Amino acid sequence: MLERKLKVALVGLSFGGAFVEIYRDHPDVECIKVFDLNEDLCKAFLERGAAHGYYRSFEEILRDPEIDAVHLVTPIPLHADQTVAVLNSGKHCACTVPMATSIEDMYRIADARRRSGKNYMMMETTLYTYQFFYLQDLIASGEFGDIQFLRGSHYQDMRGWPSYWNGLPPMWYGTHAIGPMVVLSGSRVCKVNGFGSGKMDPSMHAQYGNTFPVETAMLEFENGMRGEATRSLFECARPYQEGLFAYGTKMCFEWGHRDGDAPYLSKLVFEDLKGLRGLKSLTEIIHDLPNPYQRLPESIQRYTVGDEFDPLNPQNTLKKGSGGGHHGSHPHLVHEFVRSIVEEREPWINVEMAANITGAGICAHISAQNGGAAVTVPHIK
Repeated sequence: MLERKLKVALVGLSFGGAFVEIYRDHPDVECIKVFDLNEDLCKAFLERGAAHGYYRSFEEILRDPEIDAVHLVTPIPLHADQTVAVLNSGKHCACTVPMATSIEDMYRIADARRRSGKNYMMMETTLYTYQFFYLQDLIASGEFGDIQFLRGSHYQDMRGWPSYWNGLPPMWYGTHAIGPMVVLSGSRVCKVNGFGSGKMDPSMHAQYGNTFPVETAMLEFENGMRGEATRSLFECARPYQEGLFAYGTKMCFEWGHRDGDAPYLSKLVFEDLKGLRGLKSLTEIIHDLPNPYQRLPESIQRYTVGDEFDPLNPQNTLKKGSGGGHHGSHPHLVHEFVRSIVEEREPWINVEMAANITGAGICAHISAQNGGAAVTVPHIK
């Protein structure tokens, strides 16, 4: 067990800024420093007391002997090189999704982690949402029955976002759709068949050689389970959703139509119909999902509800289960990364799990480019 508090650096403040104050308020963190190419943004975090300092370059972080860990919230094409650089500098590394965009780069990360002896964690938000926790607990209770089939989805249109998104293969960023299925299956994806669909503006083809605005993958797990994931990135008029669907022998759980909608829970009910034993499926819309804030230190529980937190009535606010960043996931991600370092153990979403979640998507795109031919997902750990 580490007997001191951590010093952390966070890189990338556009989305990453949502994590800065969580690190600042975590009881096991001594200081949080930041870096962004926009120096004015760094200064703003410092001036309002969210951060304890800032850097003027990424390389300056790598050279700082006092920094224990680095959290990368940077553009997708940078993830692999920056992760390897952080690990090679002797620092623990957390990185937003996806882990990488090639099988070769995932092997590089695994090798750097092994040689450095430091922790790597992929910060997959869907594995810490109210919806995921609710379903995971329901399955563990036995009420759900045996899982028969799993589905995942992530619908989002990225036109107008930074240029590195243009034409990105949808399944390269399939982690939100695939991650929950990997965990709930109790297994790992071993084989995929991927299929591309639709037509995309030809101007979007050049950067990655991808022509598909939508991709779907059929996933085969080592334990015999099957699943399906669909991901759209461009030219698909679908409301935003990070969807999780599980179909069991006693119940089914389905994410709402839009990302903020309440999920549906279907229960199989036996009824006596004039002496005959019949089956009936009842559907409920769950309006108030429980907020598992008790799993967190008190100082960061408020971040599960974000701006809706009322310091004058904290417990009732927290019980509302209404969403801080990505359905309350952000403080759980930070807490797991920090505690894994303090407790000198691997984080939950380690190299092996991250590589399976990310690798299934990469292999699905390879399959889609080859007419749906099956592709084996390498076991990287």
